[in-house]
Amino acid sequence: MHQPSEQLIQVGQLELRFFVDGTHTQGHFSMAEMLVPPGARVPPPHSHPDVDETVHVLEGTFTFRVGDTVHELRAGERCFSPRGHVHAFANRHDTPARILTVFSPANIGPQYFREIGEIINAGGPPDFAKVRSVMEKYGLRLEA
Repeated sequence: MHQPSEQLIQVGQLELRFFVDGTHTQGHFSMAEMLVPPGARVPPPHSHPDVDETVHVLEGTFTFRVGDTVHELRAGERCFSPRGHVHAFANRHDTPARILTVFSPANIGPQYFREIGEIINAGGPPDFAKVRSVMEKYGLRLEA
């Protein structure tokens, strides 16, 4: 198998660098490095009933909430969000956080983030009806 090309995707203040997507893993998983600046705008609490998500902090400190449990993760620490569980994240600290994220299976991958990025990066307030539509297309659910 050849080495997949990295795919750099900007979604607002977030930068995602996909190393592996479902086309390289027969749909089993996708993997990206995500750079989260301090105080960055991030997705609201959400769930994906068909996809597990694992985050591993490479640098900085990262707040990751799964259900009612808030985890303050530092470099070298990780957290698992099982499919269907509501989760959210933030960088509430003074330095950027660099995270390795794995989605399994690869239903959530570069194409999802490209489509969301087109809406978020268009300028002006994002069209949340369009955001919700793209999220639903890829099996994500916004939560209160």
